Amino acid sequence: MASVSQSTTFIVLIFFFSFIFIPTTHAVPFIVLHGIGDKCSNRGITQFTKQLSDWSNSQGYCLEIGDGSWDSWTMPLFEQVKSMSELGKGYNIVGLSQGNLIGQGIIEFCDGGPPVKNFISLGGPHAGTASIPFCGSTVICILLDSLLKLEIYSDYVQEHLAPSGYLKIPTDMSNYLEGCRFLPKLNNEINGSRNSTYKERFSSLQNLVLIMFEDDTILIPKETAWFGYYPEGAFRPVLPVQETMFYKEDWIGLRTLDEAGKVKFVNVSGNHLRISKSDMKKYMVPYLKDQTSTEQRVTEPSSYGEWLSRLWYIFKDLIGLNEDQPLLHTMY
Repeated sequence: MASVSQSTTFIVLIFFFSFIFIPTTHAVPFIVLHGIGDKCSNRGITQFTKQLSDWSNSQGYCLEIGDGSWDSWTMPLFEQVKSMSELGKGYNIVGLSQGNLIGQGIIEFCDGGPPVKNFISLGGPHAGTASIPFCGSTVICILLDSLLKLEIYSDYVQEHLAPSGYLKIPTDMSNYLEGCRFLPKLNNEINGSRNSTYKERFSSLQNLVLIMFEDDTILIPKETAWFGYYPEGAFRPVLPVQETMFYKEDWIGLRTLDEAGKVKFVNVSGNHLRISKSDMKKYMVPYLKDQTSTEQRVTEPSSYGEWLSRLWYIFKDLIGLNEDQPLLHTMY
């Protein structure tokens, strides 16, 4: 009888603490910006957004990215961010591959928008890429790249091929700086035209999490996810970001953030965007729920279904169910 009584008491205490001592959460919402060739309605992106939302107890929104020209990819997002009342007090950004450049653009270019607190970048071509990202390093891709590179900085290609906005050929830097319409502006690379507002806005981030994939075959080089890149005039070696003029002269405030301990350089196993659930929890979730307080108050789930869902995720966390199976299967 004593053991039954103890079990009953234990169950009652679980229910009591689940209602009374749930921390009050003030987690700000987050937006997910997907990569090229993907869309918010795809199963992987939907599950990815929901999983992060469930783990962090913060509301997540996937914002759709447009039709291919850079203006239509960025300007509508600016307006969406400004008009979403849920983001009014600030929000976090989770970027996937090319979506990270859109996220960086929102931070730097968006006038009058709500503040971005944390920026989590998965496999972002932040310093550019030396290969069309949906291709790679096969013989066919090399031929395609060669053809594109002949006219990659022309007005027509820049207007109609989104990756041309961040294709950076280290042996053709003069044409890159003159003809590439997006990345040189985004990274304040044009001497004499550097915008202090971009630097001020980017360096205002609370945290910048840069996740590089150890076996990435899409980004050339993979270190671009950490803002590392080739030296001007050559394809080797890959320079760590700290050895670049971009960092040393602090063109967008990355060094300022880094010296303040606000940049997290994360290296995970796997190919492009193939992040495991355990790595998502370890490297991403803490920056989506960092506004949680320890205040104790009566907090009830809004519905019976939500309560069951919460218990289910607690159970999965305890047993480590499917921790190392990646949610995302997109390659761009």
